[in-house]
Amino acid sequence: MSTNPNLFLSIGKPVKDEYGRSVGRIVSFALTPSGKFDSAYIELSDGKFQKQPMEHLTFNGAEVTFNSKIRTQANVFCDQIPFIWRKDQALKDLSEKKKIAPDLYNELHTNFDGVLKQLRKDAQTLQDEVVTEIARCNEEIKALNYALVHLELEHEVGKIAEESYKSAFALLQESLKRSNTEKTDMELTKTRLSNILLGDSIDALQKSKVYATVATNMPSDLPEPPVVVYVKEIGKAGI
Repeated sequence: MSTNPNLFLSIGKPVKDEYGRSVGRIVSFALTPSGKFDSAYIELSDGKFQKQPMEHLTFNGAEVTFNSKIRTQANVFCDQIPFIWRKDQALKDLSEKKKIAPDLYNELHTNFDGVLKQLRKDAQTLQDEVVTEIARCNEEIKALNYALVHLELEHEVGKIAEESYKSAFALLQESLKRSNTEKTDMELTKTRLSNILLGDSIDALQKSKVYATVATNMPSDLPEPPVVVYVKEIGKAGI
């Protein structure tokens, strides 16, 4: 049975999100019969337990980071949608060059098209989740700013001791920094998903001259996918 004994050293270690917030601590692992680490059991900060797939966790020595599910899924969609589109276009080229039989082309094209439709549907659902997260960040930032203003007011009229004021001020500033960073990340994720979905829509309408191509590490003999130059505020599917 092959296992990584170093991961067991993480049991009892704190888990934080990408922005340094406390999530909980590792209490156990689930392994497959072959000894592969499948998931981790986390005791959350509120005392509840949660099972998380290993792909959502990053282990760096004693540090354990819980990675954003939304950003992880967005990366998958932004990789898979253009790649499947390229494969479908390459298939079309082979058909036009009479290198594959029409019935085989139709079957494969139907498969690729079905996968793309599901990916786009899941990407749209994820984009809606991103919008919700951005709204949450905005509310959190607003609440923190109110807290900061009230702290300043009470300190100004002498109701809060200097040491307590400095400690609370530092905590609020750090929380604001984290919330703003998360909001920026969510806005960038929303833009990436919008680019992919808008590019697909224009491709469906055959407006091929409206988009710009994006270089990737995909094989050079495959055509580039449509990606719209989409400028705005910075702000689920298996194959």
